[in-house]
Amino acid sequence: MFAVGDRDVNFDDGTAVLTIPKDAAVGKMGLITKAIRKTLGFSQASVEGGMLMKRYKLAPLCGALLLAIAACGCARLKARDHLNKGVQDYRNAQFQPAIMHFKEAVRLDPTLLNARLYLATAYAQQYVPGNDSEDNKQIAQQAIDAFQDVLKMDPNNVTAIASIAQIYYSMKKFDEAKEYNGRRIKLEPNNPEPYYWIGVLDWAVCFPRAQILRKDNHLDTAKDAAHPNDLPVIPEKLRKGLAEQNGPLVDEGVKDLQKAIELKPNDTDSMVYLNLMYRQKAEIDEDNDTRTADLKEAENWVDKALEVRKKGTASNASEAAPASSPAQ
Repeated sequence: MFAVGDRDVNFDDGTAVLTIPKDAAVGKMGLITKAIRKTLGFSQASVEGGMLMKRYKLAPLCGALLLAIAACGCARLKARDHLNKGVQDYRNAQFQPAIMHFKEAVRLDPTLLNARLYLATAYAQQYVPGNDSEDNKQIAQQAIDAFQDVLKMDPNNVTAIASIAQIYYSMKKFDEAKEYNGRRIKLEPNNPEPYYWIGVLDWAVCFPRAQILRKDNHLDTAKDAAHPNDLPVIPEKLRKGLAEQNGPLVDEGVKDLQKAIELKPNDTDSMVYLNLMYRQKAEIDEDNDTRTADLKEAENWVDKALEVRKKGTASNASEAAPASSPAQ
């Protein structure tokens, strides 16, 4: 935020700078001087060693304080100017110039939270999910570190927490992603998004384990080519080991995806993943009846998702991902 002419320029975060006309500058300075004098007790004579300390002896201190106030205000205005310029570059997808402006804004005013948040988001925009190059990993870590700086100032900043979780998910660091989604649930217990993501993360761990086990034991081919999805039942010894690994994650995933749907009943993405999680549950079920029931439940959730999409009333938690830009 910065002042133009004799008008106030307001920012979306509620702060404002009052522009003082040139002819009122002296009056404003007088008010500041009066306030400082009142704080320091200039209105009363000070006694030191039995002698009265005259007011003019503290005049240099008063002047220094006034200069400090003026310099601080000027730096903050410049920081706001760099923030605004950075936002414009960011919106035009000019991320490198935006980053330079955001860095300068932070340097000039370390308390400017939005500058830090935009800086982190600009880094995150340059990260390419699925690219495992060292340069790309470094960009991801830069973004995470910048969001961590935001959390040092505002430990409950949901945008920073959600963004870190999303970056970790894209990097396939599922434990870290789950940790930050867990933090979101504590802050936003009625938001379906973190519940959805925990379900997705649990499935992303369980599914490869089951696939590897099947492949290693030649259980990944259907006996009947007409029904390619009807794979052989995993033998008891192998099933038990898989259940020990995947069982807690399956239970958690089912529970959290059900919670996401409870909070957002038309969330078709959660329905689809709940279908997938029930299939993982069927992989580790002890008996055929339970296995058959879970596979039927999986199909039911697919049917519900298709029905909702057909009606055009889908509303997905996954679409409430971290904003592409912070609110100013």
